[in-house]
Amino acid sequence: MIQDIFPKKYHNEYRPSARPLADSPVFCFDGSDVFLKDKDGDLSLPLYSEIGGDVVYAFAIDDLEYFVLNDLPESIEGLSFFNLRQLRRSGRFDNGMMFAIFTAYHLSTWYKYTVRCGRCGTKLTHHDKARAMVCPDCKTEIYPRLNPAVIVAVISDKRILVTKYNRPNADFYALIAGFVEIGETLEDACRREVMEEAGLKIKNIRYYKSQPWGIAGDILCGFFCEVDGDDTIRMDEVELKVAQWVTPEETVLQPDDFSLTCEMMRMFKEGKIS
Repeated sequence: MIQDIFPKKYHNEYRPSARPLADSPVFCFDGSDVFLKDKDGDLSLPLYSEIGGDVVYAFAIDDLEYFVLNDLPESIEGLSFFNLRQLRRSGRFDNGMMFAIFTAYHLSTWYKYTVRCGRCGTKLTHHDKARAMVCPDCKTEIYPRLNPAVIVAVISDKRILVTKYNRPNADFYALIAGFVEIGETLEDACRREVMEEAGLKIKNIRYYKSQPWGIAGDILCGFFCEVDGDDTIRMDEVELKVAQWVTPEETVLQPDDFSLTCEMMRMFKEGKIS
């Protein structure tokens, strides 16, 4: 999955004293596009000496510290922008760099939307010890937001339920998924999402694995379960354009191994889950 970057190691502890060096790599986003240097088809992050600006420490991978620039660079000469979803499908980066890009996007988006105190309206400042923004007036502290979501692999009679979202460019098969709502347990979210999207009751809900997914600010929690009773699919045609049962032999995996969804589908396809 995208966070499996061994032997590299991700360090997410906040370093408030970190300052960029001339050769420090910098992430800069414009909406869901990331700015990259494109030299004869070889993509890389711009360096601080090339992009400048007011940057914030993001994280480190091994000993290399990364920073994010929340404003657009003054000059984009030599830079091109790449859509994150298209970049994922391009195969031009390995797990390590795609994980770094997705995680930096999560942080950059949070910084851009966390500017003023929601309680008193005062402009926020950076916390001096933790990764947080703090109000200098009312002392409210705001930490990065994580959106919990579930991915649900529903199995019935040695078949798995696969779906395609009803939106442009949703070409890959996926599993039932959705955000956890206020007051729900993860298991309740699984039951609700499967009922809403496929009209099925489920039982024997079993936790599998989790995954950060920075492009949506998620922490994804994967579950396997079984149909409880009738397995006739009643698809939500607003949310989905495909919902069908497939055998292991019929299961078509996504073209990359970044997602928890794809790993769960592969576990079923290889007979490791039944």
